Amino acid sequence: MVSAFFLLCGCVDQASVAVVEKWGRFVRLAEPGLHFFNPFAGECVAGILSTRVQSLDVRVETKTKDNVFVQLICTIQYRVVKEHADDAFYELQNPQQQIQAYVFDVVRAIVPRMNLDDLFEQKNDVAKAVLEELEKVMGDYGYSIEHILMVDIIPDAAVRKAMNEINAAQRLQLASVYKGEAEKILLVKKAEAEAEAKHLSGVGIARQRQAITDGLRENILNFSHSVSGTSAKEVMDLIMVTQYFDTIKELGDGSKNTTVFIPHGPGHVKDISEQIRNGMMEASSSNV
Repeated sequence: MVSAFFLLCGCVDQASVAVVEKWGRFVRLAEPGLHFFNPFAGECVAGILSTRVQSLDVRVETKTKDNVFVQLICTIQYRVVKEHADDAFYELQNPQQQIQAYVFDVVRAIVPRMNLDDLFEQKNDVAKAVLEELEKVMGDYGYSIEHILMVDIIPDAAVRKAMNEINAAQRLQLASVYKGEAEKILLVKKAEAEAEAKHLSGVGIARQRQAITDGLRENILNFSHSVSGTSAKEVMDLIMVTQYFDTIKELGDGSKNTTVFIPHGPGHVKDISEQIRNGMMEASSSNV
């Protein structure tokens, strides 16, 4: 600020410029520092302009190509060009209003040609178009446009709610897909594990039966060599019937029932031995 008016000297503050007139006519610009004026010769300071960067927020309401009403909040950063401060002082009475008018004009000319989604993606293009127009116009009035920021794009409340619902539905759909894939993987792994378990169980049973067969074969050979006159079939029948009764005994001891009904008689014993022998032969042939 100028510390004194109509005196022989005055001081202009930093980041400011003074407009000096003589008998009401512009004569020069006074930069920061100490200056001498001759008030008796008609010199005076007509006004002070700041050369600091100033900010102006402009809210523009317009409609997009897909008929959605939106509000755009633009921040314009501008400053007075020191060398052309006289133009800024004399040409424009209200620079903020002039800037706001041009922002309205450019935004309302560009945004109606864009869809809402395109507007969000290309907001920098809108800011660039506003910057180019303001630089071309405000430069003639002694102002420099430093930056233009498209701070926010605010659609109508109903549109925002619909967009959020669409986004939520898409995320739920994606979550369902991931959940289905996870369940599918679990079922496949479970099936593979069951198949592997059954395979190992089958291998174990086959080895068990093979071991039983080998043991029976060895018992039959030892018994035939020890007792002369006995055939392998007779020895086999004796071993099978003995194992059958051992199994019945273990069943009675391990079960909660105290009574086990079994067929009895000479013919039944023969049938039992034949059934056991046939089952063992089938198991042995299947292992082969």
